[in-house]
Amino acid sequence: MNEMSTLNFLTLTQPPRASRSSQLSIGSVRPSSHPRRRCQFPIHPWRTPIPGPISFSFSLHLYPPFPSNRMVRQLGFVYRIFDCWKNCLSSDYAEIIVVRHGETAWNADRRIQGHLDVELNDAGRQQAAAVGNRLSKDPKISLVYSSDLSRAYETAQIIASKCGGLTVVTDPDLRERHLGDLQGLVYHELAKLKPQAHQAFLSRETCQEIPGGGESLDQLHRRCTSSLQRIGNKHKGERVVVVTHGGVIRTLLKKGYPNGKSIGKVANTSIHIFHLYDDEKWAVKSSGDVSHLNQTDFLQSNFGGDEKSVANLHKSQAECKL
Repeated sequence: MNEMSTLNFLTLTQPPRASRSSQLSIGSVRPSSHPRRRCQFPIHPWRTPIPGPISFSFSLHLYPPFPSNRMVRQLGFVYRIFDCWKNCLSSDYAEIIVVRHGETAWNADRRIQGHLDVELNDAGRQQAAAVGNRLSKDPKISLVYSSDLSRAYETAQIIASKCGGLTVVTDPDLRERHLGDLQGLVYHELAKLKPQAHQAFLSRETCQEIPGGGESLDQLHRRCTSSLQRIGNKHKGERVVVVTHGGVIRTLLKKGYPNGKSIGKVANTSIHIFHLYDDEKWAVKSSGDVSHLNQTDFLQSNFGGDEKSVANLHKSQAECKL
C-alpha cells in the first residue's frame, strides 16, 4: 500500500508518553483545516512490555453529514424527471377513468330510472364532491365526458370544478340502458305491475328487448362500448374522466374482462379505470374504488341494490333521535 492510498496505514509505533497522541481518547479526531480528517485511535490490543500505549494511526476521508447545495439541486432535478416519467402515459393507450353518477332520490327509493331524467339528491352531491376531490389528486386530466342525463352531468360538473375547471362534453350514447315499461317503478313492484317487462329484464338472452321501448343487452353493449372507444381513440396518451351509469359500467367491465370475471356492485361515484389501446384492446386497471366515500362517512348505494342508501340511512338515524 503506497503513501497516496486513501486508507494509509502509516505506523505502528510507540509514541512518547508525553506526546499529544497519548492524551487522545478513543475515537478522537485531530484538528485540521482540510475536509479530509486524520483520525488517531489509541488502542490496547494486548499487554506489552514496551511502556506506553501502542498507537494505530491512519488517514480517513470524512464527508459532511449533509449533502451540499449542488447535490440537493441535482437530486431534486432527478426526482422531478422521475416523477414526470411516472405520471406520463404511453401514447399506445388512453387512460379512461369511468365514474358512476352520485345518488339520486330514486336510487334511495330503489326506483328504476333508465332514461328518465332525475337529479342528484344532497347525498349524491356530497358524493360527487368527494370523488372530485379524490380525482383532483391524480396527475393531469385532459377532459371530462358525461351522459347527458342530469344525474351524470351534474356529477361531471362537480368533478370538473374540483379538478381546476375542466370542460364537460356530453354524449347521449353514455346514457343508462332504456328499461321500457319498468322506468319509474319501485323495484319490488316490477313483478306485480309489469311481469312481462320484468321477465325480459331478468332474461339472460342478450338479444331480449324490454317491452315499452327498452333496449336489449346487445343494443346497450354496442352503444356504450362504441362511445368509449371513440373517446379512447381521441385521447391516446391522455387521461380523461367519463361519468355514466351503473348498467353502462357493468357492460364496459364485461368487455374489459374478456375471461368472464365476476363483476360486483357498481356503487354511486365508484371509480373504474380502463386502458384502451390502438388495436381496440381493453384492459381494466382497477375497478370499484369507493375509498373516497369511506373517508366521508357516505355509504354507497347500488342500482336496485340490497344495501341501504345514504338518504335512507340518515332518515332512519334522524327518526331514532326523535
